[in-house]
Formats: sequence, structure tokens, C-alpha cells
Amino acid sequence: MRAKLTYAVTAAVLVVYFVLVGSRGVLLIETGTPLTVTFGVAVLILPVIGLWFLWKNTQFARRANQLAAELDAEGGLPVDELRRTPSGRIDRDSADEVFARRKAETEDAPGDWRAWFRLAVAYHDARDTPRARKAMQHAIALHDGKQSEAA
Repeated sequence: MRAKLTYAVTAAVLVVYFVLVGSRGVLLIETGTPLTVTFGVAVLILPVIGLWFLWKNTQFARRANQLAAELDAEGGLPVDELRRTPSGRIDRDSADEVFARRKAETEDAPGDWRAWFRLAVAYHDARDTPRARKAMQHAIALHDGKQSEAA
């Protein structure tokens, strides 16, 4: 719940920022000189890109949370079996062992979104965020029927 609240507050702050930046872009355009109009258009593009990025990330997080809830209802969420250092960080060798099992599970059932979800969690635990995100996107696509079994 704390993560959702943090995300919501951050998103709200970003939206306020985008509105402020956008208003400055409109003011520059209203000035009417070629230079300020050019800068104004450039300033307006940044909030549009930021809003698009925020929207895509929000959609991704919402879909990943839906898959987690569905997997939890089935009793299929991965159990936290990782060893931790005294400071609480995940032990790298432990994460690698779990990752190897999750990767083998995914190779055995490449069309199972559940296996891809668990692989995404293993990538995340191994601190490989880009691959974790791609694996989760693949799990979402498989769940939604947007990719074939061979993908």
C-alpha cells in the first residue's frame, strides 16, 4: 500500500509540474516572436512526452498488479526463499539459484504467463530491472492473448 501511495504522490507532483511547464510554453507562444514560439513549442513537447511516459508506466504497473492478484488468488505467487545479508539485502548467489530455476520453468512452459511472471520477479531479485520489465511485459501479453505460444 505504501508503494501505491508513493507512486500516486509522485504522479500527482509530476502532473502539477507538467501543467506548470506547459503554461510557460503557452506564454512563450503567446509572445509571438519566432524565437519564443519555437521555444514555446519545444517546452510544450516535454510535458506531452512526460505525460505519455507516466501513462504507460501507470498502465504497466496496473496490469502487473492485476496479474499478481490473479496469481495470488490461485496460490501461485513465488515464495520468498532468498537468503539475505545481515543488512537485509538479497544474497546474490541465492538470487542466482532461484533465477536458474525460474528460467528453466519458463523454458519448459514458454507460453505460460505465470512462469514469465515468476521469471520477472527473479530478474528483479537479481537486480536486472530491464529484463524484469521485459519479462513482465511478456507475461502481460501472454495473459491478454496478444502473443502466441511460440513467442
